[in-house]
Amino acid sequence: MIESRTPLPEIAAISDEHTMLQQFLEYFRTVMLRKVEGLDDQQARVTVAASSIDMLGMVRHLADVERWWFRAVFTQEVTDAIYEADDDVDADWHHAPTDTLVEAMQHWHNEVARARQIVAANTDVNAIASLVTERRGQISLRWIMVHMIEEYARHCGHADLIREAIDGTVAD
Repeated sequence: MIESRTPLPEIAAISDEHTMLQQFLEYFRTVMLRKVEGLDDQQARVTVAASSIDMLGMVRHLADVERWWFRAVFTQEVTDAIYEADDDVDADWHHAPTDTLVEAMQHWHNEVARARQIVAANTDVNAIASLVTERRGQISLRWIMVHMIEEYARHCGHADLIREAIDGTVAD
């Protein structure tokens, strides 16, 4: 079992909505980071039971999710995904043997850094995203932040199972 090097951030029990949403999102981002810390590329490809989900695909997916909601939907500064293919809508999850965890983590760190800048610059959680989504129409920064917390919480649960199968590491 490898001790995590990244400390978990504190979440204030009382704060304004923007701060609390930021803190919960940062908490789950950090949990995900702690789940992949110390893994090598072979370990990042371990799956559990019948699922094809692995840590490498999860990190790639989360990098694209960060990019989509904050940079494509909220600010419309990008229109493409990092991991996309015309013939595979789940290209983020489907990696090649040459894809590495280091590369995926670099993309994830870059997208998280930009998302943090966007959230810090937009303190009104009622701010409406620039892109009107096909499925939901107009959405607010609040919706994006809550959705991202949900996205991370779900995948942190997957990561718990995978990491425990790899080396016995448990807990946030």
